[in-house]
Order: sequence, then structure tokens, then C-alpha cells
Amino acid sequence: LQLTGLVLLLLWKSQRKQSSIGQLPPGPTPYPLLGNILQIDVKEPYKYYLKLSKKYGSVFTIWLANSPVVIISGYQALKDTMIGLGEEFSGRATYPLLMKITLGYGVLSTSGHHWKEMRRFTLMTLKYFGMVRRSIEERVREEAEKLVEMFKKCKGSAFSPADMLSNTMANVICSIVFGQRFEFEDPQFKFLLQTVNSVFTVLNSPIGQIYNVFSKLVSLFPGKHHLLFRDVDKAREYCKRQAKARINNVDPSCPQDLIDAFVLWDNFYVQGEIKQMSSLSKPQEIDEVVGQDRWSSVEDRQNLPYTDAVIHEIQRNMDLAPIAVPHKMMCDTEYNGYVIPKGVMVFPLLSSMLIDPKMWKNPDCFDPENFLDADGRFQKNDAFVVFGMGKRACLGEALARIELFIFFTYLLQHFTFKATVPLEELDTAPTKCSFGRMPRTYDCYAIPRK
Repeated sequence: LQLTGLVLLLLWKSQRKQSSIGQLPPGPTPYPLLGNILQIDVKEPYKYYLKLSKKYGSVFTIWLANSPVVIISGYQALKDTMIGLGEEFSGRATYPLLMKITLGYGVLSTSGHHWKEMRRFTLMTLKYFGMVRRSIEERVREEAEKLVEMFKKCKGSAFSPADMLSNTMANVICSIVFGQRFEFEDPQFKFLLQTVNSVFTVLNSPIGQIYNVFSKLVSLFPGKHHLLFRDVDKAREYCKRQAKARINNVDPSCPQDLIDAFVLWDNFYVQGEIKQMSSLSKPQEIDEVVGQDRWSSVEDRQNLPYTDAVIHEIQRNMDLAPIAVPHKMMCDTEYNGYVIPKGVMVFPLLSSMLIDPKMWKNPDCFDPENFLDADGRFQKNDAFVVFGMGKRACLGEALARIELFIFFTYLLQHFTFKATVPLEELDTAPTKCSFGRMPRTYDCYAIPRK
């Protein structure tokens, strides 16, 4: 009888909370206690949200247990909220799994004044270390050259490029954060990279999604999430040791890397993101403009419109981050006739912009013409948002763009790539997909060009 009474009380409180928040955007009817969890595909939630946007419009509400989540979909609505009302939508949601991993620190997880100071400092530091200058190109080129040598060692045999690509791109980040590159066989480098990959895997797994709703309950049961927390703690200790080792040796007039800069600032935070290329194009344009006797440069980009269009279309088509890291309302805000209360979680549905038929010539398939004008010149598209938007846009966007362009063009200068199976048999569906889509690993042939 007492148990029945407790259940009824919980149901009553749940129903009361769901009905007490008026003026929220409409959405599917939630179940007591559970909200809309049973209706969401935890493997590919963004597809469910895209479906809801067709029924409820560009702004709608779902419930995760007893917590409302407002989802913003479509180019115009995302532009209005993330940019037009950027300050109001700039908070970071206290997503349990993310908070557990970051301990609530760093530019990714904080909000308000602390986040603004951290973001401003990080941007200034990255600019100081040449985030958009030639020095960063030199770091990328060093890794690209090593990548080419590794591909050549395969001697035309089939191989999987995934680890090689991850290692080289991660080393660019390590050179900025730690002031040095790692040898690929270095145990510490392998562990750091494995931990980053594990974070992404668990964040995008069903258990990760369930943890974010019922964190206390899931914590009681064994699973991969506990192994991840252990590895993250080890990686954090390594970074702390690196910081402590610099305290007495850092030159205040000339910091050498991001750790030196943070030591001088009496704070410490490391964030890295590894993105992989997963498609290639014909290299005729690269041959004509760059040739095979010199390095490609970011300065060549303006003379390689089709190549640039292919790189952008790969990113649009892959849609690696269909949902941005959850935001949080900083204050009660009226938008489109609705009132979104302070503290409510917000999901920016970035995927909706990449397939918006109002913004793309051919949104449903791979077509570089989406980024070319009638004269074959590269044409920017405001709906191309793959690094986030507004005040929470990714700080590493400039670095990622340089990496993609240099790696892509240099590989095509040196190799002809072929699949090991007929193209129609290739499965390009991601292996994991929630807030991010993880591309499948695959084998290919890298045939050296004469």
C-alpha cells in the first residue's frame, strides 16, 4: 500500500511539473516520469527530432524524464536563436555524462562569466600560437608528410587508414597543447587517443543517453561508463603532471604551448577534438594548380574551387555532429510566441540546416555543386554549420579547416585511392550516432602516383 502511494505521488508530481510550465513550444505528449524517452531512438535521436520538426515546426519541446528540452530546427530559427539571441542561449546544460567527464570545468562545460573569461583567453592564446598563421601550416605539413610515408609503406596493398589519420591529426593538437609531437607507438599517446575515442563512443552510445537521464541509477550498475571514468581520471592526472612540471620552468615572456599559457594564467584545461576525412575526389584541379613538386598551401584554396567544394560537401554529407552540445537558457526568453524559462535545456539541431531544401541546390545527395556558383567559383553557404554556431561555436574550427585542406590535397597529390569492394556495396552509415556520427572503418588501396 505504501509503495502504491509512493508511485501515485511520483506520478502526480511528474504530471504537475509537466503541466506547470506554460508557454513552452508544443511537442509530443510525454509519459509521467519517463517523458518521451520511449519514443526516442537512442541510436539515432536526431532522425526522430527531424521527424518531429515536420509536425511541430522549427521550435518544439520534448521531455527527458521530468526535464523539458526545447529543440531548435531549421536555418532561420537557429540563426534567430543562436546568433540573434546568442547571449540568452549561451549557457551550457549540466549534461550529467559531460559534467562527470569534465568535472564541470573548461570552456566546453562552463557558463556565464567563467566561460566568457576562459573562451576569451583560449582564443587569444590559440591566435598567439599561430592558429591561423603559417606556423600552424608547418605543423600540419610535418604530420602530412609522415602520413604519406606510412601510406607508402603499404606498397599498394589494402589497409585501413583510420588509425593513421587519427594519429596524425591528433599530433597536430598535441603539438599545440603539449609543445611536442608523439611517436605513434608511444604508450602515453596511444592511451590519450584511446581515451578521447572512448569519450566519443560512450557519449554516443545508448548507455550514454540513458546515463544523461538517470545518472544516479545507471551509476549503480557495471558497464563501459565506469571504465571510461577511470581512463579519464588517468588522462587528467597526466595533464596535471605536465602542468606541474612547467610551474618552475615556464618563461613568462615566451610561453611555448597551451599548457605554459594556462600555468601563467593559474588555470588549466585541455580540450581536443579529432575529426577524420572519409572521402576523396579526382585530383586534376590539384595537379593543374599545385602540381606534385611542392606542398599545397592554404593560400591555394582560392585557386582550387572544386577541391574546396568537395571538402565542404564531404562535411555536409557526413553530418558528423547532427546535434550541438546541449545549451541552457541563461534567462527567461520569449521567442516565436513562446516563453523558454531560465535553466531549460536546448538542443540545436544542426543537421536540419545541412539538409534544408531552402538553402541547398541538392540537399539529399552528395553534390559539390552545392558550393559552386554558375561560373564554377566557390560559393559560401550560411547554412553550412558543422562546427557549431553563435557564441558556442567550436574554438578549433580554424585549425580543423587547415588540417582538412592540407591533408586532403597532399594525399591526392601523392596517391590514387581505390575501394576494395564495388562502390555500391560500401556501407557509409555511421557505426554510432547520437550527438555525433562515428564513420565506419574501411580498407582501401593507396596507389602511389607517378
